[in-house]
This record gives sequence, structure tokens and C-alpha cells, in this order.
Amino acid sequence: MKNLVHSAQVNEGARGAYEWARKDPNRIALITKDVAVSYGELIDRSNMISHHLRDLALRPGDVVSAVVRNGREFWEVSLAAQQIGLYFLPINWHLQPHELEYILRDSDAKVLIASPEDARRLSVLETLPLDRYSIGAAIPGWHQYQDLGDGYPDSPPEDARAGNYLYYTSGTTGKPKGVKRQMFDASPSAMARNFTDMVIVRGTLSETGAHLVCSPLYHSGPGGVATGSLHLGHTLVLHEEFNAELVLRDIEKYHVTDTHMVPTHFHRLLALSKEVRDRYDHSSLQVVNHAGAPCPPSLKRRMIEWWGPVIWEYFGSTEGMVQARVSSAEWLQKPGTVGKPAANTVVILDDNQAEVEPGVDGLIYVKSTLPFEYLGDPGKTATSRHGEYVTVGDFGHLDSDGYLYVQDRRSDLIISGGVNVYPAEVEAAFMSHPRVDDIGVFGAPDDEWGQRVVAVIKLTDGPEPSSELRQELIEFSKKSLASYKRPKQYIFVADFPRNAAGKASRASLRQTYEPQLATSAHLRRP
Repeated sequence: MKNLVHSAQVNEGARGAYEWARKDPNRIALITKDVAVSYGELIDRSNMISHHLRDLALRPGDVVSAVVRNGREFWEVSLAAQQIGLYFLPINWHLQPHELEYILRDSDAKVLIASPEDARRLSVLETLPLDRYSIGAAIPGWHQYQDLGDGYPDSPPEDARAGNYLYYTSGTTGKPKGVKRQMFDASPSAMARNFTDMVIVRGTLSETGAHLVCSPLYHSGPGGVATGSLHLGHTLVLHEEFNAELVLRDIEKYHVTDTHMVPTHFHRLLALSKEVRDRYDHSSLQVVNHAGAPCPPSLKRRMIEWWGPVIWEYFGSTEGMVQARVSSAEWLQKPGTVGKPAANTVVILDDNQAEVEPGVDGLIYVKSTLPFEYLGDPGKTATSRHGEYVTVGDFGHLDSDGYLYVQDRRSDLIISGGVNVYPAEVEAAFMSHPRVDDIGVFGAPDDEWGQRVVAVIKLTDGPEPSSELRQELIEFSKKSLASYKRPKQYIFVADFPRNAAGKASRASLRQTYEPQLATSAHLRRP
């Protein structure tokens, strides 16, 4: 713990959700399924949970985890944990039970909150040494979430201290790694300044407004922006999943001022008929942030033409946070850029860690705005550093004017719908199937998702599977991989290319098979 406590970069005069509850308790904090929750109600419930968590003997630095949808419970638990020095770990609910178990064990989580559907499938993990609470339905072996905090005072906890988020991000081998940010020696309200500064940097300046949450809060980008907006005093309009027309409806209905999206959302919005798009007023929008995947220039131009110069792209990561940002006007002048970083905050290095010339691609290193370590992996933490700079493996270049262009994200990484997919993890899953002799996975361009997962498979008994085996492999992927990791296309081959080291050459697979994807007789769409 001692190396994760930081006392600088915090303003004790900062506002936050806790202060809004005290100063303006009737102010609306959340709207979920058209039901409003005030700041007073939200923080009263969080206070009760904080007292209960302390009574469970949780201590500063311990981890409270949640496998929940975008809803009131996410914020109740998050704000409760982060005012008594705990880490709050939101986990992707799409993951399979064995993937969830890995994260829960690796993080040493002490408490788990889960939606009823997730609690049922996680009941098989009975050996995990943690307190577990199910939202809503009674599940054998689980406490009910409504009992968490029941009977405890709704007053602020004594000796409150700031906690933080703990996010998991996949490593190059596909095994997720916890990005453990430093704890700050500060009050919870002071820590809120870090989050409000983050949304102010993205252009959200007013203390009045409505922020639409239409991306999963377990992602650090939308989760961090939403946290900053809440601490700034905005109303969060929460959607459990993305529905293009419902997004337009609620932008008009709640006078939404800002939101966070990925290019897939733009694609789905533009896929609506002109009649539907023209039905709703979007004039309240001031800032629409997007990140998470490369955005096709034609798609972005259409969004700017429709919504005006409110589209802002930024470049960042769970580890490094925001390092560049570009307005609509700047982007139109320099299509493809993710913005102009501040001086000396981004460097591009070659394989010898020497700085490259403008226009030359290399590994992107940034000054991390939030000090962090990879949980349980000091080696990975050390190798990601270059002096005061850190890299997560992104490749790109700076042009002669200092604008940053990201060419590839973590080399072989596939980014589909704003979500990271590592080929090694998909390959490892399929290699456990008895009929799969070899496999290579790569990402192909996709108009809707940015990239889609393509699997090139060599079978044990020939290049062409029966229709039954094709379906068997598709069903196999559903049992072993989260939905966004499953291949959208399959190519079956007689020979499989490997390099001199015996490894599958994904670059060779991509070069060989990507041109054939539209017409290949070996193509299989699940």
C-alpha cells in the first residue's frame, strides 16, 4: 500500500457527488429506466453501504467488485467504496465464469455484487473466499443486495478517505492484468477533482447538464467520463445497452449535453432512416466524445455533418489516460489524427528506444497522468516504462505539426466495437477442441464494428469441415469465449503458415486471406 499513496495533484476545494448531496440533495443524480434518483438519495444509500463494508472488516486498499449492468447499483457501490479507501473493480459481465473467476482471484476481491443472471451462473464458483450479494432475486449461497447497508446509518463515514478504480485490461498473452492506480492521501471530495478535471479537459465546463451513458461502465473510458460528469453535478441518463433510436429519444427528452461513444455507435445511429433521425432534436448536445477504436473518416464526416462540430476524439488508455484530443474542426483539417498532445507528453520510439523523426511510425510512449502498476506483475510494470514515459504497445507517429496518428493498437490487437480482443486468447480456446489442429486469428476491417474477428483454422482431418462441424465450432466458441471475442468469419485451410520460430504469422494470414474474405468459398458466417 505505501507505494500506492500519493498526496499531490489533489485540490481539497474540489466538488463532488458527496458535496452535491450535502449542498443540493434534491438535485437529480441519475435517471435509470425513466426513474430519477437524487444526489441525496444516492449518497445516503452509499453511506449505508460504506458503514456495512467497514463492518465486514474491509480495510483501505481492499477490493470490492461488481458484475452489474449500467444502473443505480453501480454508483451506490462505487461511491461507497471510494469514500473509505477501497478499490472498486467493475468487471465485464460478458465474460465466461472461468474468466470472471480469474479476475476475482487475481484481484483478491473481498466482496462481489452481481446482477441475478450473473449470480446464477457464478454460483458454480463456490470456493471463492468472498462475500457475495445478488441484486433482486434470491440466489442460493448469496446474500441479497438490498440487505447490504440495511440498518446502518446514512451519515457520512468517519475518517473518510479517497479510494480509486481498479480496471482489468488484457495483456499481450491474452491474460488480463489489473491496472492498479495509486491511492491518494486525500478526502473523497478532493479526489473528485481528478475526475472533474478529466471531463473539463474534454470540453465539459458547465455544472449543469445531462450526461448520457450508452456504453458499458466497466470500460475505463465511459466509466471515467461518467464519474467525472457525476462529480461535476450533471444528471446521468443511464442506458443498459445501446439502442440507436432510444439514444436519440433521450437526447431530446432529457436535453442531454454530453456523452461518450465508440465508432460502432455512430454506425448504428447513421443506419437509422432519415425519417427517424429527423424525428428527434439533438440541439442540446455540446460535447460528444469518442474513442476506443479507429473511426473510418467517411463515418466521422457524416456524424459531423449531422450533429455539427460537437464531435471530439481523444487518445488514451486505462494506464495512461487522455494524452491527446481533437475537435471536429481540427480533425477536418487533418483527417485521421487523434489530436495534438501537449509538449513533451508523447514521444515515439523505435525498437532501440531512440526517438524517431516526424512522420515515422514507432511505439507510442506517454507521460501517465495517473501513476499505476500492473497488479502482481512488477516485470510488466518495469518493461512498460521509459524514464517518466509509459507505453501500452500502441504504434503511430507524430507529424511535423505535432499531431498524433495511431496506426495500430497493440500490434496484433483487434478492437471490435471499442472492445479489445487478443488473438492469442481466441486461439488458445479453439486449440482445446479435438478437431482443431492449428489456428490463427486476426482482425479484418468492418464498417460497423471497426474490426471483426477472423479465424483461419486447419482441421485434423482435412481442409473442409462438414456443416455439422462448422456449427459445432460455433457452439464451442459460445461456451468458451465472451460474445465479442468469437470469430465472425471462419476460413478453413489445408496448410498453415508459421515463421522460423514456429509461431503463427498473423501478418502473413492477414495479407493472404483478407483480400479473399468477400468471396472465399471457405468463408463461414455464424
